[in-house]
Parts: sequence; C-alpha cells; structure tokens
Amino acid sequence: MMDRRTWIILILACLAAAGGWWLQNRWMNRMPDQPPAPAGVTTLAVGDSASGYSLPDLAGTPTTLAKWHGETVLVNFWASWCVPCLREMPMLAQFQREHATNGVQVVGIAMEQPQSAAMFLKRLDVGYPILIGIDADPVPTTVFGDTAGLLPYSVLIGRDGRVLATKLGPLDPGLLKDWLQQGAASNP
Repeated sequence: MMDRRTWIILILACLAAAGGWWLQNRWMNRMPDQPPAPAGVTTLAVGDSASGYSLPDLAGTPTTLAKWHGETVLVNFWASWCVPCLREMPMLAQFQREHATNGVQVVGIAMEQPQSAAMFLKRLDVGYPILIGIDADPVPTTVFGDTAGLLPYSVLIGRDGRVLATKLGPLDPGLLKDWLQQGAASNP
C-alpha cells in the first residue's frame, strides 16, 4: 500500500511528464518565422497575380500557371527526401481526383532534379502535373513567399490567378476543405 507521500510524488511525476510532452509538441510543431527575401528578389503576397509564373515540366517543357486560369490551383512544393511532403502527397492526389470536375487543379513543384522526381513518381503516381523548380532563379519557393526554403510549402491560387493563401508545413483535410471554399469564392 502506498502512503500519501508516494502518491504526491507519483502525481507530480505524471504532471511533469505531461507538461514536458505538451512543451515538446508546441515547440516541435511550430513553424519558424520567414526571413526577409534576398536582395533583389520580389516575392508574391496574398492578392498578387501568379498567372505569369512559368517552370518546366518533367519533360522540360515550359508550363505557365496561366494554363489553369479559371480554376482554383493548389501549388505544392515538395521533394522526395521530405518526409512530411511524402505523407501529404496521397491526400493531395485524392483531393485532385475528388475535385477535378469542380475546377480544382493541384500542381506539384519538385524541388529536386527531374530525374530523381520522375523515378520517385514511378512509385507514387499522384495524377496531377509536376513542374521542376530546383534550377529556377530565383528559387520558386522564395518567389511564392517561402523565404526560408522549407518544405512542404503550399500556395492557393484563385480562379483569377491571384494568390489567396499560403501554408508552410503539411496540409490537412480541414485546411483543404477551407481552401476549396475560398477558391470557389474567388472571382474568375
């Protein structure tokens, strides 16, 4: 049988463990603040037009975001070495399948060499277009506001080609639902 002192020590130990867990999760899941963009690099902000932005696809063909003008576009910057990116890609593929007929287009931008992106996509067919951003100057993530260059990074572009929202870190189904509504409300 435990005495009162043992119970108090046990309760304090449990509270300390719970507090440590809470602090660790709070600090580990916090996204860092974005540093300023490098000198001479203009970044897009919410409300700016992204329609004219162009990158090559996996075959090297230049593709402009204006190709999807009139649709809600979710641009997702990723790399095959980025574990959170890999976790969200099946969700984005499903999102694309479910909402393609509603004027929604997911566009992945691989921040790695085309050959490694293509090899990775043979194992995970996402079903949405992939562009290559690794050799672009300035760095595409920086242009879209991710001046820290962290992945994953996502950008919501309205049907009028303007940036509606950005997200550093993994997406979740709740945010995708909110972004779907926000994109539908944007003017073509």
